[in-house]
Amino acid sequence: MKRPLVLVLCGGRSAERLVSLVSARCVAASLPAERFRARLVHLGLDGSWASVPTARLLREEPRALLCDPSAVRRLRAGAPRLDPWRLLTSLGDDDCVFPVLHGPMGEDGTLQGMLELSGAAYVGCGVYGSAAAMDKEATKRVAEQAGLPQVPWAVARDAKEAAAAAKRFGYPVFIKPARMGSSVGVVKVKGPAAVAAAMREALRYDDKALVEKGYPVREVETAVLGDPWASEGDRFALKASICAEIAPNAEFYDYTAKYIDPDGARLIIPAPLPARTAARVRELALTAFRALDLYGLARVDFFVHKHTGKVFFNEPNTLPGFTPISMSPRLWRESGIPTPRLVETLVELGLRRARARRRLSADPRAR
Repeated sequence: MKRPLVLVLCGGRSAERLVSLVSARCVAASLPAERFRARLVHLGLDGSWASVPTARLLREEPRALLCDPSAVRRLRAGAPRLDPWRLLTSLGDDDCVFPVLHGPMGEDGTLQGMLELSGAAYVGCGVYGSAAAMDKEATKRVAEQAGLPQVPWAVARDAKEAAAAAKRFGYPVFIKPARMGSSVGVVKVKGPAAVAAAMREALRYDDKALVEKGYPVREVETAVLGDPWASEGDRFALKASICAEIAPNAEFYDYTAKYIDPDGARLIIPAPLPARTAARVRELALTAFRALDLYGLARVDFFVHKHTGKVFFNEPNTLPGFTPISMSPRLWRESGIPTPRLVETLVELGLRRARARRRLSADPRAR
């Protein structure tokens, strides 16, 4: 019997496209070969899709994929280009797409819309959940409605708006692109003189920015896995992992600390939190997951005030990194789910949702 195909999509058009290559390398290596066939597809900056031999990606060292400009050229050398629509519509009912694409044009609902139109089963959140979670303003507004505690925040489209928000909150503040991840474009601002430069950096990646009050906080994360509407006792019922704390060796957990500098941060698993605080983080993570209509997986980030212990919801990441040092797979490993089983479960969840949607009627006359 032919094994189902898992189409692993990587690359993309966002500033996080190199991180995507490292994540895809881990996913491809972790996919249980006895159950699935993996096929790697690279999405280029120009929007083209190319079939890349999986072995070619596995030969590359993670650091080279992040730092060597020629890595993508090596991957795509001689790789045949593909017709995306023909590829997706050729997939069988037991095949699945695993979009390991971080940031805009991959994690923000755009690709998910294409996958929905094609009828392909796919891993991760749907169109609405992906779009709402990618846009930090939308996330904040949904979180408000759900009663999730947050630090003071505002949206700014120019330096004047950002300066007004910062004055209102009091320094320091963080200024970041509204629709970006991996800490790309994030600047900690300690005074009025630095606002304009921080806005220029944020607006390199998006046309609006978020201004957030900077409190003395600990950065805490948990991972969520499952079907939010599965009944209790179902093996796919929603659950949160243990918590982890990120202790950066810099001003904050920036891109370099996350992916380049091996000593950029200490990752403490489990987080040294009081049991009540850890339970609160996990409870709020599940609330946020459901409120944003997420599905399959997410890493949900929080702040814990260093002095008061108050927990603040920060943001979800709907396609968290799968690099060797990424938090989400590490949290699940420490919670008893090794990465191969995590990857397998995510594919099964994607197939589960696709089967459920195929049962829906498209004919209003049918009864």
